[in-house]
Amino acid sequence: MNKLFSEITINSLTVKNRFVRAATWEGLATPDGEVTQKLVDMLVTLATGGVGLIISSHAYVSKEGQGTPWQLGIYSDKLVPKFQELTSAIHEQGCKIILQLAHAGEFAETALTGEPAWSVSGSSGLTDNQVKVITLKDIAYLITSYAQAAKRAKDAGFDGIEIHSAHGYFLSQFLSPAFNHRSDPYGGDIKNKTRIHCEILQAVREAVGSDYPVFIKMNCADFIENGLEDKEALQAAKIFEKAGFDAIEVSGGIIRTGKLSPSRPGITLQDKEAYFRDFARKFKSKLSLPLILVGGIKSFETASGIIEDGIADCISMSRCLIREPNLVSRWQNGDLQPAECKSDNLCFTPGFAGKGVYCVTKEIEENKKICKIPTSQYS
Repeated sequence: MNKLFSEITINSLTVKNRFVRAATWEGLATPDGEVTQKLVDMLVTLATGGVGLIISSHAYVSKEGQGTPWQLGIYSDKLVPKFQELTSAIHEQGCKIILQLAHAGEFAETALTGEPAWSVSGSSGLTDNQVKVITLKDIAYLITSYAQAAKRAKDAGFDGIEIHSAHGYFLSQFLSPAFNHRSDPYGGDIKNKTRIHCEILQAVREAVGSDYPVFIKMNCADFIENGLEDKEALQAAKIFEKAGFDAIEVSGGIIRTGKLSPSRPGITLQDKEAYFRDFARKFKSKLSLPLILVGGIKSFETASGIIEDGIADCISMSRCLIREPNLVSRWQNGDLQPAECKSDNLCFTPGFAGKGVYCVTKEIEENKKICKIPTSQYS
């Protein structure tokens, strides 16, 4: 049996294979961040399609941290019942699911929150948002918000949580020299820049216990001027391992800026896949905790090679599962053709129109096929 289809246990979580659906904004929550039936249906389809673990899209832990419209929220107990319906539906399919916790910081959607965007140390110039530089009191509030959100996630039946510290979201901004110019205990050297992450983890552990899986998603590099680079990212990862995070998902890039984005277009050849692979290899050589790799993985050969070569322990995919939610089952059943995803990023466009993300290209292709049916077939 290919190792891709072998079990892996991370803390108390046992996953049936090495395939992870990367956290992907679905654009299917209510305006208040509540789960909808459309979202449940989408994720159940993924669960039946063979992935071992689903990481939900980023759920904002407090209202000022909302980053996109129709985004999940986990800021209130009133949201828990619908999450319970979601987790129950996923578990019925033999799949596991964890909740990604996030705060958008400087990239918050201020038109929706009605508040200035929270900034680590002043505007980075990467957004047009009016910002509020957070105080030590705000940081304490943020830490508490993450701990309360983690408790809600556990109460809702999630199998664990993932702290989002990648792609320029708020905790990522603490790590990045492009955003963090603080001169207090949360700025300066990498130990200080990771302080908030470690304090969040400690508060989360007090809320949910030591046996509840807590992942962290982080950048291997920001790929922007004066951003986080791989050397300092690895130092941060070592601190996270020592602090007690159970797994690290390696990603990179900053949303809405930079040439090397987290979801890069044009992945048309196999040698363009897994664009964070070399960074993951460096991380894996220095870390002992499980590593999850995301970033343009589209072929079975690439995924298998990453696991067999010990570059990462799990494969995390997003866009190709939007087009083919049954991709993992297809591969497991012997059809090893690469994912059909075109890496054109058109799937996110309908999400901003309130329709949820889906493969626009597939829809166009299917419509073209319908138009080519001979009119005689309708006679």
